[in-house]
Amino acid sequence: MIKHWVIVGASGGIGLALVKTLLAQGHHVSAISRQEAHTSIANMPDGALSWYKLSSAEQPEAANIFSAIFATEVDAVILCQGWLHGGGMLPEKNLRQLSRAALTQSLEINLINPSLYLQCMLPFLQKQAGVKVALLSAKVGSITDNQLGGWYSYRMAKAALNMLVKCASIELARVNKTASLISLHPGTTATELSAPFQKNVPSGQLQTATDTALRLINVMNTLTQEQTGCLINWDGHKLPY
Repeated sequence: MIKHWVIVGASGGIGLALVKTLLAQGHHVSAISRQEAHTSIANMPDGALSWYKLSSAEQPEAANIFSAIFATEVDAVILCQGWLHGGGMLPEKNLRQLSRAALTQSLEINLINPSLYLQCMLPFLQKQAGVKVALLSAKVGSITDNQLGGWYSYRMAKAALNMLVKCASIELARVNKTASLISLHPGTTATELSAPFQKNVPSGQLQTATDTALRLINVMNTLTQEQTGCLINWDGHKLPY
C-alpha cells in the first residue's frame, strides 16, 4: 500500500536520500525545504512528489502548506534539520571555545526551527490515526551517554530537542493515543554535516546517505506506541536520554 510521508529538511543529505528512497519504494512524499526540488527528483511521475519551498514554519504560508499536505492522510513525518559546523565555526573541544554565535546558530537550527515546525503540525497530527513522527537528533545529545564532553553547542541543542520530543509526545498522546513521536539518531552518515570528522569514524561505521535512509524508514515502519517520547537509535533500539 502506498503511504504518505512528510520530509522536512528535504534538500539536506539525509533528507534528500529519504525522499529518493521513499519515491523508489512507491510512496507519496510531501517534501519541505528552503531550496527548490533537486534536479535528480524534479521529473517524478505526477502525484508521487509534492515539493514545498518554505524557509520557516513562521512564514505566513506555512499554515496553508500544512493544510494542503494533511488534506491527504499522513502516515509518517521526519524532520531532518541539523547543524554542526559552518561559517568558520567547528564543534567546541572545551568550554573556552564556546561562542554566542555558535550557540545561537546551533539552537536556531537544531532546536528552534524543528520546535516551530512541530508546533505548526500539532493540530493536524492530533487527527491522524496511527501517525508516526520523528525528529532527527543525535546520540551525542544523550546526557547519560556523554563520557567525552566537548561539542557543547551541538550536544546542548540536541539534548533540548530530546526534551521537546518528550514533552510534545505526552501532549500528543492525550488527544491521539495512536500517534508515536520520537527522537531518532541516524548514525554517522557521509554528508556535509559529518565531513570534517569522517576520518575519525571507525571502519564500517560510516554509512552512505542511502543506507541511512533505508535504516530510518525501517525504524519508522516498525515503530510502536510504546516507544513514543524516546530517543531511538538507527537500529530501532532505545538510547538513554
